[in-house]
Amino acid sequence: MRITPILHGYGERQLHDVSRLLHPRSIAVVGVSDSERSFGNFVLSNLESFDYAGQLHLVSRSSVEVKARACVASIDDLPEGVDVAVLTVPASAVIESVRACGRRGIGAAVVFASGFSEAGEEGERQQAELSRVAAEGGVMVVGPNCMGLSNLVDGVPLTFEPQMLGSDDSARLRQETRPGVAVIAQSGAMSNNLRDALIANGLPVMHAISTGNEAVLSIEDHLAYLVDEPRVGVIALYVEQVRYPELFLAQVARARQAGKPVVMLMPGRSARARDAVQSHTGALAGNHAAACVRLRAEGVLLVDTLDELFDVTTILHKFPVPPAAPPALLTNSGAIKNCALDLGEDIGLTFPAFTDATVSGLEAILPSYAVAENPLDFTTISAKDPEAYTRLCKVVADDEGIGGVMVAMMGGPRVGQLDKARHLVPAIAQCTKPAALIILGDQTELIPEFRQAIAESGVPFFRSVDRAVRAFTRVEQYGRSLRRQRVESSERRLPALPGSGLHAEYRCKEWLADMGIAFPAGRLATSADEAVAIANQVGYPVVLKAQSADLPHKSDAGGVVVGLADEQALRGGWERLQSAVASARPELTLDGVLVEAMGRSGVELIVGARRDPQWGPVVMVGLGGVWIEALKDVRLLPADAPQEAISQEILALKGAALLTGLRGSEPVDIPAIAEVVARVGEIMLSCPEVEEVDINPLVAYPEGVVALDALVVTSPQHN
Repeated sequence: MRITPILHGYGERQLHDVSRLLHPRSIAVVGVSDSERSFGNFVLSNLESFDYAGQLHLVSRSSVEVKARACVASIDDLPEGVDVAVLTVPASAVIESVRACGRRGIGAAVVFASGFSEAGEEGERQQAELSRVAAEGGVMVVGPNCMGLSNLVDGVPLTFEPQMLGSDDSARLRQETRPGVAVIAQSGAMSNNLRDALIANGLPVMHAISTGNEAVLSIEDHLAYLVDEPRVGVIALYVEQVRYPELFLAQVARARQAGKPVVMLMPGRSARARDAVQSHTGALAGNHAAACVRLRAEGVLLVDTLDELFDVTTILHKFPVPPAAPPALLTNSGAIKNCALDLGEDIGLTFPAFTDATVSGLEAILPSYAVAENPLDFTTISAKDPEAYTRLCKVVADDEGIGGVMVAMMGGPRVGQLDKARHLVPAIAQCTKPAALIILGDQTELIPEFRQAIAESGVPFFRSVDRAVRAFTRVEQYGRSLRRQRVESSERRLPALPGSGLHAEYRCKEWLADMGIAFPAGRLATSADEAVAIANQVGYPVVLKAQSADLPHKSDAGGVVVGLADEQALRGGWERLQSAVASARPELTLDGVLVEAMGRSGVELIVGARRDPQWGPVVMVGLGGVWIEALKDVRLLPADAPQEAISQEILALKGAALLTGLRGSEPVDIPAIAEVVARVGEIMLSCPEVEEVDINPLVAYPEGVVALDALVVTSPQHN
């Protein structure tokens, strides 16, 4: 087995070169029989339907001939060096079959059988043994528990699913002038579902790959191949678990650099979060959330539903590098316009205003009573003048602030459908920005001429405004992600925090202050007299906070006393604090008590970061108080997000009105908030020992911010 060292230094594994698997010159089907409905016969029939031109070998214990093709009795009877063996054998025979493949120098094996890691502890043990045997023999294994894979453009269907395609379809795919689509899914059924849906949308699907349990080959291996495959322009993924995150991120980064969109559905948002360190950051930036942040940062277009996966892939097949601007919607219905506006508000899409030049151009076409705004209701002018479609689409598409064009209408009577076929479809097809046709009426029948015009044009076609608007929203987000600036790791090195684990608040504040994060004036006291001296320096009123790395939740133990206005109140507060902590935690020895000036009221936020063990650092910003407790109103960002992008995310919070001046209050200093978030990101990029940072609350004012509390967790292996 040849290993292609595409990447180095990730400590995960190298990539397998799957070109021999996807372009086999020889194939052995193991487990064929006389039964027409056996998996072996299904594989053989598929290969015949595509006129597979390579050497084809059959292995059967029960037959000497199947479909007029000679069989051998065992894998050991095969010629040396067959490229791929398709194992249509029961789970109990898989490991020995793979061992035999290794003896004969077979490059790869496709394993359909189930009953491995998905089936409990014994299945996991069997899969581990399968992986070991495959490694010893140098055999790349697809699966187990998969439906195989198909190189449709070259006519190599290594799957037991009866194929509706054949050699004529492969020939047509080879004539495609635009790069096609590839599908990879860890679920066999989902791989087939994606393939069929995209083909039905008129897309040329070149590869459909089911990876199953990934005992040897994983999504990363196939993804690396497809990034380099010139006949593939868009890659659609269904992924339940990324086994090698850094390797995966490196491949999608290569795809971004090659101009190949990667559209991905990754379920798991609703899964119960893993136990996290004692902070909001850990709870809200769990594994799935961290994965999404890192993936989006590398340009992966993450979708939430299968419909979005179908629809976005369809748009990006024709427009792989979309503008970073929202779309326009054109319709002849005020009702559709209103529905689109409501939907846009629900999903965070703002239909941008047209430029003055666009408004003038539209007013020259529209009747006097029409309003030249986005969404555009162009009324009934197309009924009398169907050529108006071309002029309308061109004027809107030429607007520099518009990132795409959607036209939504009813199909209408036959004459109307013919007009759309002859004028509207070509007008949309000529758009140089993402463009789509939406014909309402759900499954209302369209005349053959109209359907043929749509199919031949390659125009993305929808029967739902909702699906189209959601897809274009994703495309806009993707366009913006491609243009995202990145912040390099800081050259500045901070002094390490001594020890590891959760650190006491006063130590965290001293350390974070070196990065320019502002905290209330104060310091640690070990006696009441020292506390009084500190209070006299910082000014009353003051707050007292018990300090120990073993006391992260100070309030729960009575370790916080606030609003101490003078020396007498301070001394009384000192005694109450010491007594309460001793009662709640008698085994605890405090480092001392932090004496700080009381912070003035402002808008409370939370800023944090967490280093996910698989996906690395993720930064969080959100509104504090009830917003964090009840609504979890936070935004997650990559650690290298620039301040401009951070500010945009802050303004995308559900409660952003609290920051921008609600009911006459002064707006707070959003750039100052963004700077703290950026500083925390810099810490995570520059200090690998830091596992978590939690600043809660960060109080924002019209000018500046102050952090009232801070938590830092470091890892022992870096100390």
